[in-house]
Amino acid sequence: MHVWLNGALVDAAAARIAPGDRGFTLGDGLFETLAVRHGAPRRLEAHLARLAEGARVIGLPLPVFDLPAITAALLEANGLADAVLRLTVTRGEGPRGVLPPAAPAPTLLVTAAALAPPAGPARLCVARVTRRNEHSPLARIKSLNYLDNILARQEAQQRGCDDALLLNTRGRVAESTIANLFVVHDGALLTPPVADGALPGVMRADLLARGAREAPLTLEDLAQASEIFLTSSLGIRPVAAVDDATFVAHPVADRLQAELMP
Repeated sequence: MHVWLNGALVDAAAARIAPGDRGFTLGDGLFETLAVRHGAPRRLEAHLARLAEGARVIGLPLPVFDLPAITAALLEANGLADAVLRLTVTRGEGPRGVLPPAAPAPTLLVTAAALAPPAGPARLCVARVTRRNEHSPLARIKSLNYLDNILARQEAQQRGCDDALLLNTRGRVAESTIANLFVVHDGALLTPPVADGALPGVMRADLLARGAREAPLTLEDLAQASEIFLTSSLGIRPVAAVDDATFVAHPVADRLQAELMP
């Protein structure tokens, strides 16, 4: 397996991150996950725009890189055509302490893995161990700080669920640990607003452009929905249950998956 690290294609076993890299020591960085189909990254401009916005929020100078060229090199080296691309940018090495260095030298790591087949309908549990902080700027960017999501996902596994649904500090629905959430309610396609802690996902943006709309959602709204599904850059996944509420049919999710992820 080969990876792209700081301007070069290297064997994964030989790749090294400096012990003082702030992405490792402090989670000081950003990432993007992209679907690659037939050798081309999907929704590339949207991912790069979100990465740039995240860099602006945390004051991280992005290095110059050509992601299509990097993708082509990784796919060839790893014998892939359809893949999951993970781009990670950290602030690079820094001295001890929280304050970033005045002139950071960012670390850029890009990896590629085989694209897994679509998963079946998901059973969600409402997380009890943690909540989404809709007031934090980090709720709007793909930062390397994912411990809240990890705690919730561990809880879901312990409770026999596929993923956890995160509520915000006011008890409204935000998203799952790895995906945006949509509900079909009285014929309308709704998703929690960014102000309630939803990450501005790239697939989410596509659905909003197709007529979905933002609306604050409660657990009661979910129980009354005719259909629920999750969206991420890798596709659309129907939801079979949220705790005790079950959903049998998924016509909207199936149609959108066929249209948006051919």
